[in-house]
Amino acid sequence: MADHWNGSSQSSESFVNIPPIKFTKLFIDGNFVDSVSGKTFEAIDPRTGEAITRVSEGDKDDVDLAVKAARFAFDNGPWPRLSGSERGRILMKFADLIEQNIEELATLEAINGGKLFSLCKFMEVPGAAMTLRYYAGAADKIYGTVLKLSKGLQGYTLREPIGVVGAILPWNFPTSMFFIKAAPALAAGCTMVIKPAEQTPLSALYYAHLAKLAGIPDGVLNVVNGFGETAGAAISSHMDIDKVSFTGSTEVGRKIMMAAAASNLKPVSLELGGKSPLLIFDDADVDEAAKFAFNGIFTSKGEICVASSRIYVQEGIYDKIVNKLIEKANAWVVGDPFDPQVNQGPQTNKNQFEKILSYIEHGKREGATLLTGGNSIGQKGYYIQPTIFADVKEDMIIAKEEIFGPVMSLMKFKTMEEAIKRANDTTYGLAAGVITKDLNVANTVSRSVRAGVVWINCYLLLDVGCPYGGYKMSGFGRENGMHSLNEYLQTKSVVTPILDSPWH
Repeated sequence: MADHWNGSSQSSESFVNIPPIKFTKLFIDGNFVDSVSGKTFEAIDPRTGEAITRVSEGDKDDVDLAVKAARFAFDNGPWPRLSGSERGRILMKFADLIEQNIEELATLEAINGGKLFSLCKFMEVPGAAMTLRYYAGAADKIYGTVLKLSKGLQGYTLREPIGVVGAILPWNFPTSMFFIKAAPALAAGCTMVIKPAEQTPLSALYYAHLAKLAGIPDGVLNVVNGFGETAGAAISSHMDIDKVSFTGSTEVGRKIMMAAAASNLKPVSLELGGKSPLLIFDDADVDEAAKFAFNGIFTSKGEICVASSRIYVQEGIYDKIVNKLIEKANAWVVGDPFDPQVNQGPQTNKNQFEKILSYIEHGKREGATLLTGGNSIGQKGYYIQPTIFADVKEDMIIAKEEIFGPVMSLMKFKTMEEAIKRANDTTYGLAAGVITKDLNVANTVSRSVRAGVVWINCYLLLDVGCPYGGYKMSGFGRENGMHSLNEYLQTKSVVTPILDSPWH
């Protein structure tokens, strides 16, 4: 494969001008402030493993301050009381400000998360603005229904904002996840305390700055950097937070549910792990199928919850698909995310880098056939070759556990019934795909696989209007679409008697 890595031939500065880091403190009640403890921690550049800067480390005391600000803003401030159209106007301005700062925001994602600068500039950051505009347009379309009641009663429902929302973000898509949660919550009239992942806090702080410039009132949007064991735990167990939305691992999702239950029984939305199957049938176009399979796992370094990490190929075209995948892996360029010729940057952090390499060793030991990759690249940074295993069995660790990296497991099947059974043989149920020209096969598979989203003759095509979320241990609740807006609303029924009504 075509490997080159940071520090080899050209520096990142030869591709783009990297600006200084502007925001490193906590954002509480409309101001950037130091943490109560005064502690800070390093934000790491995964291209080198070296520190970019230090950011304030929030913990329980800081979460308390942020929640106090958010509670006051919800109970007494203008945000929930503005008309939906006025909230929408402010969110539209927020989106405009994002577009005016795309270059700098994309740079932050590349240096702090190892994400491809080009993808951030042309897709992820503009996608954040699109998400804001989608929910800005929905803000004035929140309404209840008139109820047909028995007896002499009149009834209707109100849709009211749920209150103070705690959002705990993952490190793989800092920008997308910020707005997948913040946009619908803000449109609904909620106030928020957001904890970005400790590995990737820099863009969230910049978005907090832009939120204030857009006119979002103080206290409505607060950002507390910190670690899951402290700041995240404080959010999950806080008695004055009305709802928690979390994206991350199933293990942490369990802890958040327990904390929510043990505190004030706040509702929780969880988008958790995945081990998503892609089923490729004999009638599929080999080139197209190989493209979907390869991009489905190796896009964004495999650090995607819906990545197609389990590829099931019908035996008639299995060898052809294998050869195409090896060709693609050999042409795949791993290197500096600012280099426009690069397809894959470094893994986001050292722990994940080491975890992926350990899974690759498991695959070798358990008897899977290593077709390509399998090693780290370079002397610094967190770069890993695109790795493909064949002859993978369902009981192997690499087939059962979420690796969250550039590692594909290839498996062969005979019949549709066998493929469906094996696809469902997992504790996860986040996504799936099917590649076939047979409409009956596509319909049967899409209705039989237990997953929150199923792609037919495509993969990884997410849209702000399309809800997604998990079955089984991949969580519950839905992100995107109007389904997500409903996650941040309560339904209230209002009933009045109608005395001496001429009809019932």
